[in-house]
Amino acid sequence: MRHTEFWSRMDDALGSAYAPSWARQHVMSALGGRTAQEALDAGVPPKEVWAAVWQALGLPETDR
Repeated sequence: MRHTEFWSRMDDALGSAYAPSWARQHVMSALGGRTAQEALDAGVPPKEVWAAVWQALGLPETDR
């Protein structure tokens, strides 16, 4: 997964206005106590970050 696909999925899940804010503010234990943005900035693969976001948001299996 590329970063562009990650952000597209974030926009689909949360809306383009809220997704960046959520990614900067919501801390997830699955990412070692980091936000999605912090994890991406640290080099965590977008696919791994998306898996944590998917779980945190309780999205349907089809969005996995």
